[in-house]
Amino acid sequence: MRWSQLDRWVCAALLVVFVAATPASCARHAAPSSAPAAPPAGAAAPVAPAPAAAPASAGLPERLSDAEFWKLTTDLSEPGGTFRSENLLSNEVWLQYVIPDLLTIARSGRVYMGVGPEQNFTYIAALKPAMALIVDIRRGNLNLHLMYKALFEMSDDRADFLSRLFSRRRPEGLTRAATVQEIFQAYAAAPADEKYFEENFTAIVDRLQKTHGFPLPSEDVSNIRNIFEFFGQYGPELTYWMSGGFGGRGGFRNSPTYADLMLSSDAGGTLRSYLASEDNFLVIKILESKNLLVPVVGNFAGPKAVRAVGAWLREHHGVVSAFYLSNVEQYLNMDGIWMDFCRNAAELPIDETSQFIRSYRGGGPGGAGFGGGSLNQGISPMVADLKLCAGAH
Repeated sequence: MRWSQLDRWVCAALLVVFVAATPASCARHAAPSSAPAAPPAGAAAPVAPAPAAAPASAGLPERLSDAEFWKLTTDLSEPGGTFRSENLLSNEVWLQYVIPDLLTIARSGRVYMGVGPEQNFTYIAALKPAMALIVDIRRGNLNLHLMYKALFEMSDDRADFLSRLFSRRRPEGLTRAATVQEIFQAYAAAPADEKYFEENFTAIVDRLQKTHGFPLPSEDVSNIRNIFEFFGQYGPELTYWMSGGFGGRGGFRNSPTYADLMLSSDAGGTLRSYLASEDNFLVIKILESKNLLVPVVGNFAGPKAVRAVGAWLREHHGVVSAFYLSNVEQYLNMDGIWMDFCRNAAELPIDETSQFIRSYRGGGPGGAGFGGGSLNQGISPMVADLKLCAGAH
């Protein structure tokens, strides 16, 4: 069903009103507050202690075999659900603003958790975790990350990666030393290539099914093709709304493009996207090549996925350094199930340095903004926030 323009603006207004009541710990681009997030209305006051501190030792695998990777993503997952849009691309143009504060608190070499598409790569490139798990309610997000996995593994450098991702032949003159601005400027002028798209899609599926031996069902292969078609059609101009949502295909065109997100910086002007440098790109490529970036299908408030991740991490003495939530809590609150998420997250192994990364709606820095509704970010300590549900049943 298509929404009218009035419907879209009414819904957007309601979201703004709702977010005014989101946790105080989501203060814009600020260092974490000691105050935990406010519980949803009617929540019982906590009486039990905070989640147990994570074990000090480390026992995470240095790599996973292909069979171990597939078993892990399958065992941790629960049945998929739906969301209002496909989310093939973030709309969070200011997501890098929290990274300087995050790096002063959260520790590298641990476990990163997140939700959604490519914005996770930018946080991972900054934190340099030993392992990453991406939990999303949509089976399509798992397929998106499998697509990315194959592309990272097959690509020698950033220019090669974007050539495959966007199905555009690599422009002449692009070397590893090229700046991210030079790379995206070159691809902005590169035409889509249908034959190259077919070659790349075949290579992706062969990489997943033949090289790794993943038993992808036919519906997953079809979904990967559908996802890959959006990247091939729109290239660097792909936006969040082009794959569906309030406005349908092509709606809210003034959201940030893929190029906008990769060319963005933190508040101090430092470029931190996962394609800002070859070193950043290599962080992700190495994790993918070791099967240590694991996509999981799961509802944050569901009965299995987040708790299963927590149990597996405790078994392997892993510690969560950061958990990127985007604005999922907004929808959990709307459905009255935020406390279920809180109790699930309380099962994760954390310590005083572990941080939530949250997104919320509002004007951009200095009042700037994209009409499509870009999000701002804040960080807050997981231990303090999860006291809200400690002991609640």
